[in-house]
Amino acid sequence: MSIDGLLAFGVNAVTPFHQNAIVERGSVIMSLPKVYHRFSPSPFLPNKPFSSSTLPPKSLSIPKNSRNCRFHKNKPIKTMATSRFHNLFRLKAVVSSENGGGAPNASVSSNLTLDDQESALGSGYRIPPAEIRDIIDAPPLPELSLSPQRDKILFHKRRSLPPLSELARPEEKLAGIRIDGKRNTQSRMSFSTGVGIHNLLDDDTLGPEMEIHGLPDGAKINFVTWSIDGQHLSFSIRVDEEDGSCSKLRVWVADVETGKARPLFQSPDIYLNAIFDNFVWIDNSTLLVCTIPLSRGNPPKKPLVPSGPKIQSNEQKTVVQARTYQDLLKDEYDEDLFEYYATSQLVLASLDGTVKEVGPPALYTSIDPSPDQKYVLIYSIHRPFSFTVPCGRFPKKVDVWTADGKFVRELCDLPLAEDIPIASSSVRKGMRSISWRADKPSTLYWVETQDGGDAKVEVSPRDIIYTQPAEPLEVEQPTILHKLELRYGGISWCDDSLALVYESWYKTRRIRTWVISPGSSDVSLRILFDRSSEDVYSDPGSPMLRRTPVGTYVIAKIKKQNDKGTYVLLNGSGATPQGNIPFLDLFEINTGSKERIWESKKEKYFERVVDLMSDQNEGELYINQLKVLTSRESKTENTQYYIQRWPEKKACQITNFPHPHPQLATLQRGMIRYKRKDGVQLTATLYLPPGYDPSRDGPLPCLVWLYPGQFKSKEAAGQVRDSPNEFAGIDSTSSHLWLARRFAILHRPTVPINGEGKEEAKDRYMEQLVVSVEAAVEEVIRRGVAHPNKIAVGGHSYGAFMTANLLAHAPHLFCCGVARSGAYNRTLTPFGFQNEDRTLWEATNTYIEMSPFMSANKIKKPILLIHGEEDDNKLTLAMQSDGFFNALKGHGALSRLVILPHESHNYLARESIMHVLWETDRWLQKYCVSNNKNADT
Repeated sequence: MSIDGLLAFGVNAVTPFHQNAIVERGSVIMSLPKVYHRFSPSPFLPNKPFSSSTLPPKSLSIPKNSRNCRFHKNKPIKTMATSRFHNLFRLKAVVSSENGGGAPNASVSSNLTLDDQESALGSGYRIPPAEIRDIIDAPPLPELSLSPQRDKILFHKRRSLPPLSELARPEEKLAGIRIDGKRNTQSRMSFSTGVGIHNLLDDDTLGPEMEIHGLPDGAKINFVTWSIDGQHLSFSIRVDEEDGSCSKLRVWVADVETGKARPLFQSPDIYLNAIFDNFVWIDNSTLLVCTIPLSRGNPPKKPLVPSGPKIQSNEQKTVVQARTYQDLLKDEYDEDLFEYYATSQLVLASLDGTVKEVGPPALYTSIDPSPDQKYVLIYSIHRPFSFTVPCGRFPKKVDVWTADGKFVRELCDLPLAEDIPIASSSVRKGMRSISWRADKPSTLYWVETQDGGDAKVEVSPRDIIYTQPAEPLEVEQPTILHKLELRYGGISWCDDSLALVYESWYKTRRIRTWVISPGSSDVSLRILFDRSSEDVYSDPGSPMLRRTPVGTYVIAKIKKQNDKGTYVLLNGSGATPQGNIPFLDLFEINTGSKERIWESKKEKYFERVVDLMSDQNEGELYINQLKVLTSRESKTENTQYYIQRWPEKKACQITNFPHPHPQLATLQRGMIRYKRKDGVQLTATLYLPPGYDPSRDGPLPCLVWLYPGQFKSKEAAGQVRDSPNEFAGIDSTSSHLWLARRFAILHRPTVPINGEGKEEAKDRYMEQLVVSVEAAVEEVIRRGVAHPNKIAVGGHSYGAFMTANLLAHAPHLFCCGVARSGAYNRTLTPFGFQNEDRTLWEATNTYIEMSPFMSANKIKKPILLIHGEEDDNKLTLAMQSDGFFNALKGHGALSRLVILPHESHNYLARESIMHVLWETDRWLQKYCVSNNKNADT
């Protein structure tokens, strides 16, 4: 699925992928082939929510630990400043000296007894005990990115958690996105506070840091991007103003050799419009920038008296089934306001100061230069807008321009897409995934569905891939590159003799990889891999890519001395029954033979190949000249990065990051295996506190932290998808924090919801949920590490949904629960949820039986509900927790609801996070640690 497809589901910013999975806010829709791609050119790349190209991917998120060193792009997160829950206890900020986040509204001390805490429950924001607080307030490690020539590494300096005052900024909720009108960006972007450059020396060590200088005091940096030749950086700058607000964004550039930064535009009146795309290097000295039109004027004013009623009509009897989207347009004023903020003027700006406006102002959503720098793909959206779906489904126009801004031709003008079916693998009608071939100067390719975009329609072929030059001859028609029986999943380009085409189908979990020769129509096509996406043991790995001189990425062909074979490098996760053992294979495309040339040291470490480093020069790549970047971590050692060269394969360490939480440096981590009653093999990761000895210390209170999986087969459900040697990443709301409070943590026990054959997995959801979690609980009790009367359950989002269901349907397992940002009444999401393709009216019993709201009368164990007041996830509106709490209260259940002002689905502000941890710790201490009753009571 393309980024267009993600937006069709309401995702309004590029979503980080885990193992190249397509994600719908917490649920894996389809595991596509893991096309190995490059180290992120920058972790602050511009978001391109409407770019059609998905392969090769442009950034890689590693490692998973958010407080560890990271390589990924920033994520705008959204919020709103007003409360809808006037009947609830609302947290109040209380000024205190405990202000590690720099917020004016900080937290009151938590150094109180449990009785004192009970008497102070209404006193405002709280902070957790020092054991937890100190981990959260530790300075974050930097984010890194490699230069195009692989000779430099940027260190992006980060700050700790933002204060609540930043989240409280006014914002507009329009067309599925949240906009900071003052900055003219999506709301609440994270930022870098500084950028340092290190040379990667010939001896594979890092040189001294050179700081980018010349920036305004307090500069907040975003969208850091390398020029194609690696000689310059471009980025945006914003600063805090005297009234406490933040300025609009300006574009800056920096010379990489000197570190000197300066504004790109000499005029102080040119600002960046970062609602969608922002800027891109056209060549080594010119950027194409989305700016706020100089003639824009003030925002439209909301009329005091409406011009008429709000009317929506379906007199044509069109079938429109849409998910429960958030923040949609509501009226004509919203339409005008969205158009006001989203309209950009494209400007060509050179490093020598030359500035030229190109094209008319429009709602430009993506700008994509051709590899030869002669053309630009221009994406835009336009009216008529919709009150039913987000902006990703608005009418979309794709044009080809010359690099100097002259219109060449229109590729397509797609109509409003309100009627995309909810069935998985359904897509938009018409041209999609339009992009440039990475191996050609200016050749376009795209996909067109043959089933009308409806996955339920049986047709062959289902998708067709076309190619065409940017400026075809008058009689030149698009060329059919390949016909697909499943849904198109992307292409990895190499040259005219080799490309890999991916297709997949969610319902069957089938995934296929084709070998094609794009330049030879007489060469027969063949399937390279045909497997189940669920079968991680059979995953052959993904092809590593090399950078071309023009900045694109193609499959890296590897040569062996005196061997004419066609070799590529397959980088794989190496899933095995003993855990993941990542590998690098030398794979011969024509014969299928392979040689394992590198493998993680499985006895102690978890290592991965991160990037190819020997492609900075043109020409053939020989195996004995191979150079790669790897990462290494263990249970107790945080991630560090290494250079390895062939043939010696000696690892030279290039980073030495401090341990992000030394208090837990000696925590105990292990993968455990067990079976549920029907014989399905299950796994979980068990964490134990530092120094714990079960024979000496006895069983501990235990927190089981949940999130489900959905599988078509029992065999796939039992496969191991983790490594026993991975470093324990601890983020700001992680369950691992309670290791510091001497809890055992059972993290993400496998909870497979299987649907064999034509059986729908959700129809046996409750049965499989209970039997899976019951097996996990019995295992930690059998091992003697968990006290049977002191086991709590918790989860976030769909994990919260599971938590509530378990307290209702398996109360004998747990003493209490913590449910964050969940959805509890599935009738409020009637057109599907979490890979459920049937509607409420097609599967009424399933929707009702799965809803904890309908079983509120059965919940007798203490349950803590926490929710961001401005949750932006389409499935988990804050009203879900409000309604569920009222149902619990109506049946006398021991329950507590905490609504976090200004927070969305994932919590950001220091005050909010500290309070969430305090609430959770208080709940666990009172209803878990202090519980002496049998869990069945």
